[in-house]
Amino acid sequence: MYQNILLPTDGSAGTQKAIEQAINLASTYDATLHALYVIDTAAFAPEVDVGLIIDTLETNGGQAVADIKDQAVEAGIVTETTIESGSPHREILRYIEDNDIDLVVMGTHGRKGLGRYLLGSVTEKVVRSSPVPCLTVRMTEIDD
Repeated sequence: MYQNILLPTDGSAGTQKAIEQAINLASTYDATLHALYVIDTAAFAPEVDVGLIIDTLETNGGQAVADIKDQAVEAGIVTETTIESGSPHREILRYIEDNDIDLVVMGTHGRKGLGRYLLGSVTEKVVRSSPVPCLTVRMTEIDD
């Protein structure tokens, strides 16, 4: 049923439930798990020199997808990791199209402001625009 499952991550501790769900589904369907971290370059003003910031975010993103890969490999799952830059929801949607993704698994919210108590702006935009099914995994306050 599923051959390629996408797991976008922001690297927060609260994503663990989504990671577990994605690994479980990938195991059940013998699917490849794609771990994606997007550096949100849209959050920076054009005049800001973001070189050092981007380097730090790339390091954080690399660690986030490496942690997912370690867990998935331990479960016997073939895993691909990618770090992209841009608007998170747009990069996730582009990745879906470019990599024949069958299912997206993501948390209900990330780490930002008031929106974290709702569905989450990135998650909401992906769910509304995704050409494939999306499984959203509810994260509780304890997970944050």
